Amino acid sequence: MQVYLVGGAVRDALLGRPVGERDYMVVGGTADALLRAGYTPVGRDFPVFLHPQTKAEYALARRERKTGPGYHGFVTEFSPDITLEEDLLRRDLTINAIAQADDGTLIDPYGGQADLAARVLRHVSPAFSEDPVRILRVARFAARFASLGFTVHDSTLALMRQMVEDGEVASLVPERVWQETERALGEPRPEVFFEVLRACGALAVIFPEVDRLFGVPQPEQWHPEIDTGVHVMMCLARAVALDAPVTVRFAVLGHDLGKGVTPKDQWPRHIMHESRGLPLVDALCSRLKVPTAHRELARMACAQHTNVHRALELRPETVLKLLGECDAFRRPERFSEMLLACQCDAQGRMGLEEKPYPQRAYLERARELAAAVALDEADRAGLEGQAIARELQARRQKVLEEHKRASGAVASH
Repeated sequence: MQVYLVGGAVRDALLGRPVGERDYMVVGGTADALLRAGYTPVGRDFPVFLHPQTKAEYALARRERKTGPGYHGFVTEFSPDITLEEDLLRRDLTINAIAQADDGTLIDPYGGQADLAARVLRHVSPAFSEDPVRILRVARFAARFASLGFTVHDSTLALMRQMVEDGEVASLVPERVWQETERALGEPRPEVFFEVLRACGALAVIFPEVDRLFGVPQPEQWHPEIDTGVHVMMCLARAVALDAPVTVRFAVLGHDLGKGVTPKDQWPRHIMHESRGLPLVDALCSRLKVPTAHRELARMACAQHTNVHRALELRPETVLKLLGECDAFRRPERFSEMLLACQCDAQGRMGLEEKPYPQRAYLERARELAAAVALDEADRAGLEGQAIARELQARRQKVLEEHKRASGAVASH
């Protein structure tokens, strides 16, 4: 029984990157042998075992045979006579198909080290086309390694395009699409994930709401980059620069979806794109079973980003209404995330990436000041029901009037 370190741990060590989880492959072994040695079985689709001390994953070498469409359309075979090369042949990319023996020797039958040096993401074999999840994985790896100069090899992109044309992408299960998307949003270059999907045609199938944004013009006065799809990708890049969490990055992705359905005779203006975008955000989230927190923030950013941009021009009573609509007093953290998404939108424009965005601090302070307003027993004397609420609103509005006068900020879009 031979044990090899495989996959991402080998790849990242060769790239000089921190190594996270370590996965091992067992050649010449059996499930019974691992169980007798004290390993704990955890694999659902194929035998994977946890080491009794390190808890690292050990998987038996396997062969796979395609039997039907989609991610689950495989029959997997496990046998002590399956070779290391056979197992590696079934992996997605050459850079993930390098193994390392206990003595440090590298086993690289498919040129993974050469592709690491060339900064290329290349499929190992034609078996790549049997699993549509690999389209998402390649796009995600592109998002992870783009800053190191990696690109998808032309032959792999062509194979991905053929898979889309053959309808393989339609068999992807929503949970897996979201899992890969959420991970991609957390990568250093999340916009590359969507750009790669668009290059192979998968974006139109998986994210039609996003795909429709490309080629849609915006007023050059506000958007020097003009193209709405390009703008949203720039917003994602800005979200990374601002260290925004994944919830904010998803909200950034969805904030302008309404522009994709603006009638062409109204271009490049997009009146009411905020309200037009809400059903599209809902459709995307329902289809992919997006978590509620992501969905709520995306809806809020979609509905309110234009109001936030105009915050310095708004009357105090309108600012108070905005705070109420965003449930900012009960959910201040979510409100702060929404403001960050709006900053990503404002700065995700060609040449305007570093332009100050005072609206964010202005509204944060407005929320703090209004939230601090309270009515004590003396204030409530003689008031009942809605009268109490009106008095509270009046006092909050007065505070916001003082805040507006004191800020002296110049409106910036």
